[in-house]
Parts: sequence; C-alpha cells; structure tokens
Amino acid sequence: MTLDSAPGNDKRINGMEPATTEEGSVSTAEESDSKKHFRKGGEEKPGEWKRTALILLGLVLFAIVYLSPTPPDAVSPLGETFSLDRNGKAALALFFLAATWWVTEVIPIGVTSITIGVVQALFLIRDAEDAFTDFFDPSVWFIFGSLMIGMVFTKTGLTRRLAYKMLYFVGEKTSMIYLGCFLMTSALTLIMAHTAVAATIYPLLVAVYALYTDETTPTKFGKGLFMGMAFVAGAGSIITLLGAARGAVAIGFYAETVGRTIGFFELTWYMWPVGLVMTLLLWGFFMVYYPPEEKTIPGLRERVARLNKSQGPITKDEILALVFVLGAIALLSARSFVPSDNPLALIDKGAIILVPTILLFLFKVLSLEELEGTSWNIVFLFGGAMSIGLCLWETGAANWMAIHWLTLFEGGHWLLFVMGMSAFVLVMTNLIMNVAAIAITMPVALVMAPYLGVAPEVILFASLVVAGMPFLLLVGAAPNAIAYASGQFTTQEFFKAGIPASILLLVVLAIFVWIIWPLMGMPVLTG
Repeated sequence: MTLDSAPGNDKRINGMEPATTEEGSVSTAEESDSKKHFRKGGEEKPGEWKRTALILLGLVLFAIVYLSPTPPDAVSPLGETFSLDRNGKAALALFFLAATWWVTEVIPIGVTSITIGVVQALFLIRDAEDAFTDFFDPSVWFIFGSLMIGMVFTKTGLTRRLAYKMLYFVGEKTSMIYLGCFLMTSALTLIMAHTAVAATIYPLLVAVYALYTDETTPTKFGKGLFMGMAFVAGAGSIITLLGAARGAVAIGFYAETVGRTIGFFELTWYMWPVGLVMTLLLWGFFMVYYPPEEKTIPGLRERVARLNKSQGPITKDEILALVFVLGAIALLSARSFVPSDNPLALIDKGAIILVPTILLFLFKVLSLEELEGTSWNIVFLFGGAMSIGLCLWETGAANWMAIHWLTLFEGGHWLLFVMGMSAFVLVMTNLIMNVAAIAITMPVALVMAPYLGVAPEVILFASLVVAGMPFLLLVGAAPNAIAYASGQFTTQEFFKAGIPASILLLVVLAIFVWIIWPLMGMPVLTG
C-alpha cells in the first residue's frame, strides 16, 4: 500500500495510495513504479550459502521425522489411545519443514504455503483435492476481503483524514504516537473482528509513517509501529466475542463438555483487564525493543492541520467506501447477537466481508489495477496455514501432540498444568488456526482438569487469552500478515520480537490465573 505524500515526502507502499501534492491534488503517475518499494526495503535476504543451508535444514527435519520409527501411542486420562501412523508422521514432518521455511523466509512465504499443498499430494498424506481446496477456505477469502478494505481506505484518502486527526490529538512525541495507534487498534477490536481492524488501521499507519521519515529503508519506529499494531490487535480481540471467532468456538466446546455456557458480558468481565494490561505492556515493550530514532516530529501538529485542510470536502468515493465497509462491519458484529439458527448467523463471515469488494468494483471505486496489486503472497500464506492445520487435525497428529504434552503435567501442581496447557495452545496457535488450536487442546484439558482439582472456567479463559496473541509467526493471525505487508520487518525479526513478548504474555496470564481472576470471582479450583 502506498503512503500518502506530504510536502517533501512522497513515499509509497505497494502503489495503493496516490500522492498528495502541496495544493492537495491527487496524482497517480508514480504508483506503478513504486508498488513494491517497501516490501523490498523490508527484506534482508541471507547469503546464498546460508539460504542453501536453511533450505536443507527444512528438508533434513522433514526426512528425520518422516523416516523415524513409529513413536509411542498417546493415552488420554479416559484411557483412549491415539497412535501416530504413517500419515500422522508425514504431517508432523511437513509441519517442521513449513515452520523452518516460514521463519527463515528462504523462499517467499506464499511459495512455502504452496509447498504445503504439493507435499501433501506427492506423499499421499491427504487427497490432493482436500489439500488444495483449503487454499479457498472462506477464512482465506476473509483475509482477501480485509486486504481490499485496507486498499480502498488508502486509495480514497480516508486514511489520511483519520491519521491527521489522530496525530493532531496525540501530538508530536513518537512515544505518544505509538500509544495512540495502539490504543485505537485495541479499542476497535471491541466491536470489530481483529482482522478487519488490522486491515482498516494498516493504511492509517502507512499515512502516519509517511510523516515520520523520508528514508527508503526500514526504521525502528516503523518496525515497532506495524509490528505493535499486530500484537495489540490480538490483545484487544480477546475482550469481547466480536473481536474474533475463537471465543464463540471455545465457548461451544466448553458448553458441550461442562454443560454450562458463558455469556457475552461474563467473558468481557474477566478478559478486559488482561487485554488492557497487555496493550499497555506491549506499548512499553516496543518503546524498549524498537525505540523510535526520533523522540519527536517537530512541527507535526501544524503540518497535519495544514494537510487535513488541504484534503477538501469528503468525496463520493470516500462516502461509498465508508457506507459499504461500515455496513459489512455492522453485519459481522450483529452476527454475535442473534440466535445460532438465525439466517444472519448462518451466513459465513467471508461472504459478508467480500460484499464491499464487489460493490466497490461495481461503483468503479476500485479498478483492475488494484485487484492485480493485491498481496497474493499473504493470501497464499493463509491458504497454507489452513492446509497444514487441517492436515495435522485430520491425520490425528495434533491430538497425539496435545495428549503427550498435557499428560506431562498430570501429576504436577495445578498452576503448572494450566500454564503448560496455555503454553501448548500458544505454540499451536502460532502454527495453525487459533480455532483449531483450541479445538485440539480444550477437550483434553477439560477432561484432565478435574483430576487436578482445576475448575473448567480457568481452562477456557486461559486458552482464549493465549490463542488471541500469537506473537511468533505470521501465520498465527491475519493482523500479523497484514502488518508484514509494510515491509518494515522480516519474518525473523517478527519471531525474535515475539519470543520476549510471548514470555511476557505467559507471565501476565500466570498472575491473573493465580491472583487476579480469583479476586474477580472466577472459580479456579474445584476443591
């Protein structure tokens, strides 16, 4: 996506944002030449020898797991036996191969995703039709629709209006710009899916960054700004059922297993302090991990006031974009408040989010050039994530891993068991869909919990906290991939920043499980 130009600053991202001249007019002449400017700036390709070594590392890990002897069966607390057959081993082998190549980015992440489908077909792990159909899952189309929303907000200039007003309010300190952007992102996830929020906020951050520097290479401020947006989108999304689908799925599993449902406001009561604390801590984390090179942007308030005035009155295209997008967001939000048998609840969210895209092309707000400029690399990334997730699930490899891991804590302290379960969900949600990670882990954890005197409520809420904040890999959540489109950071930089952020998350969760949630009235122990 392109950055909007201010006087003396005509930076672009992906050719989506037309340049604003000093008089406030819009020009698109340079768009095609700058389409991949930021993505190139963000890449730090390893040397050829290192690249070859990392490619071979992924292949060697695949071979070791695939050719290894059949491992011991996993036995659940109920005596159920889960074995790992040839296809299950192959799925695990593919899992290690994909994770290695995704993290090191030795080939484009979208191509690694395509490899996931190809390997499943070549090694007969799953039927080829199943492996490749996952790339057209409704969740993947939801990502595509979200990217198109970000594109149209940028193209029409809506992001400039929002960015200028927000910057005028938070002032010239880069620390406050961090905080303002993070709080706004987190707050929007209370009423919108975090993917839609990331798609909406992303072009706004592009406009903010344009006012920070003329440099063509990534900066610490850029890394912290975009990476932080992805992290806090997850932190905010745990607070209400509107932030993501994982909440409704987890509550469904809980109701089936325990026989009691969790209400909308009960979820929010226990989750809002976690989401708020993590949002503020992540602000502090990025101020330390990626401190902005400049403490202030001198003259920013006057500059954005002038630029905002030069925008002129709102245009027809801006109005159409707002109406179509806000209408889709309203429908997505309404789905959480209607009964499950209501026709609105039965409509897939992917179909709803694609309606604005169709309408925007019908009304000529978007053109063929924008469609061709879509980041298909990111779309393929999520197609591959869906494919490997379902592969692990259908071959039984995911259940085998979950039971082996959780039984390690069967005789330990109850807090150790809860945190061990949480750590497993956290790892899995970085590698497969968070809904799948919950579906794999929660049933086993809820069965084991009574043996350790652990209340089922704490299993549910702890799972939802970590499932909402995958800080390690881009495939963990759509906001991660959307932020990656900025080109400000590599997959390795994201992974390295995610390690201390994930440790911070687990520490915060342990404090809530042990001290704060019991004080708020949550039953933690059954005895």
